[in-house]
Amino acid sequence: MLPLLVGLAIGSFVLALALRYPELDGFALGRSACPSCGSRIARRDLVPLVSWLALRGRCRGCNTTIGWHYPAAELAGATVAVWATTVFSGWFAWITCGLGWTLLALALIDLRCYHLPDFLTLPLLLAGLAVTWLVTPETIGDHLAGAVCGYGGLAAIGWGYRALRGRDGLGLGDAKLLGAAGAWLSWQALPQLILAAALLALGGAVVMRSWRGTALSATTRIAFGPYLAAAFWLFWLYAPLDFPL
Repeated sequence: MLPLLVGLAIGSFVLALALRYPELDGFALGRSACPSCGSRIARRDLVPLVSWLALRGRCRGCNTTIGWHYPAAELAGATVAVWATTVFSGWFAWITCGLGWTLLALALIDLRCYHLPDFLTLPLLLAGLAVTWLVTPETIGDHLAGAVCGYGGLAAIGWGYRALRGRDGLGLGDAKLLGAAGAWLSWQALPQLILAAALLALGGAVVMRSWRGTALSATTRIAFGPYLAAAFWLFWLYAPLDFPL
């Protein structure tokens, strides 16, 4: 029950971060307000999921519809927690929760802003190395190589694409996220991880085309971060790890 409740709260926090990014002044201490009428949201209306259901998805002050993305993000945060504690146990399950919530934040920000902020990707990379050092210090070399190869490989592809086509194809945020994945998973996982992320992105593009009803062109912007984050998460949970769990 505790992971579920914590996950709902973290999901709400993560969505607030994604919606307010990049203007984060007063984010940690600021009071929540209705985006339509600007009225302060009472504490009784801030209970994750329960408040949205009790208010039937509407603001108490102006009766404006509160988007479905609010409960969806809260449920996503809870899903991360329940999933992590199902696969792992003890402190490692909570480490996995932290990883999943960070990936959720990165995915939501990238979907909204087409940007993966350094204040999430770089600490995530360092955390992966720290976990490796604490659990299996003898493999730290493979994970350092994963961080370097993950960032360097995707950054080189992005720079090459820009040199050939004169426009950005992959951002450095994607490269930093792949570097973080390499830090957590080691360099051996990177080829399969990239393939999985690319296949997920292809599937997402097909869904996007069907939803929009228009063809996608070479210049259509597609956030790659969410697919990379999803592949990262699945590999962490189910790919063979060199951690003695």
